[in-house]
Amino acid sequence: MTKKSSLPPILLQQSRRRVIWSGWKLVIILSMGLCVFALFRLHLSPPPETLLSRRRSSFSREVVFSGPPKVAYLFLVRRGLPLDFLWGSFFENADTGNFSIYVHSEPGFQFDESTTRSHFFYDRQLKNSIQVIWGESSMIEAERLLLDAALEDPANQRFVLLSDSCVPLYNFSYIYSYLMASPQSFRGQEGRYHPKMSPVIPKDKWRKGSQWVALIRSHAEVIVDDVVILPVFKRLCKRRPPLDASKGKLNIKLQKQHNCIPDEHYVQTLLSMSGLEGELERRTVTYTVWNQSATKMENKGWHPMTFSYANASPRKIKEIKGINHIYYETEYRTEWCQTNSTFVPCFLFARKFSRGAAMRLLSEGIAGPFDASSILARSVPD
Repeated sequence: MTKKSSLPPILLQQSRRRVIWSGWKLVIILSMGLCVFALFRLHLSPPPETLLSRRRSSFSREVVFSGPPKVAYLFLVRRGLPLDFLWGSFFENADTGNFSIYVHSEPGFQFDESTTRSHFFYDRQLKNSIQVIWGESSMIEAERLLLDAALEDPANQRFVLLSDSCVPLYNFSYIYSYLMASPQSFRGQEGRYHPKMSPVIPKDKWRKGSQWVALIRSHAEVIVDDVVILPVFKRLCKRRPPLDASKGKLNIKLQKQHNCIPDEHYVQTLLSMSGLEGELERRTVTYTVWNQSATKMENKGWHPMTFSYANASPRKIKEIKGINHIYYETEYRTEWCQTNSTFVPCFLFARKFSRGAAMRLLSEGIAGPFDASSILARSVPD
């Protein structure tokens, strides 16, 4: 037989209520304690740039190699490489131990004797390439894939990002000496900031510059290891819808939308967030001519000019190679180009060049021999 409780029903009910209330009080106290703990942790959490710095030190690759350091040439192309004949000539007289080549093309495209005229590009395409949409975050993801592949070779110490329309302005030895002489990266130089990026990306860390960068190894590692800034760019940095004449006045409303081109901001902002601006040259080493569109609808849009056979004359190329300073209009300031405390020409590469223009460069020897020792021959005057 089951023994019945000796307490009266009214007391038994009150006892049960006290037990239940005590349980609820315990839950409430624990919940409040967890909230206070979470707020305390949030208050003590390091800023995003500190997190980036810690990740960089944790994931830094051990660099052990023998022999000369290499320049990694990273080609970001749509499909094939239309100027491969010019680049083939560029690499022909170089020591193969001084460079590496990596190409990001559309998935499945193969560089072999049937798709390229230069053996230097055979099988140099990435096997894990992705479909890239120009002006979207897939562009910076492709750049990261190129850098990640190049970092697998410890000898790669400089990383140059190039498009399928880029050409070299000098021979291999000059460009190699120029890049190796500088301990800094070249990234070019604020608009398009989205307020929702805060607090992960503070407005004062937002930067804009050229996509076509030249990096030292430690900066390439920062970009490949980033897991903090890239998700924000994917979510909030998107280009404005392109103009569509068929939409008429609706274009006015569409063009008021926030416009952000990921590849013009990502590397610059990430390195700024990582506290590395003291290790950067503000300029890029790739020359581009920006011409404003003549159409009324696009009168606020800038587009790179394409060099044809006619306007890629020796005189024009000499003019580009003679540029030795950058003028920053927003700061009313001129900056003279230097490498290793020596005044140098500002640009090593140029874009956008057609096949005809590249053929003219090759046939006239414009990007021909140059004494690499001239980089270090002159000292900066007092």
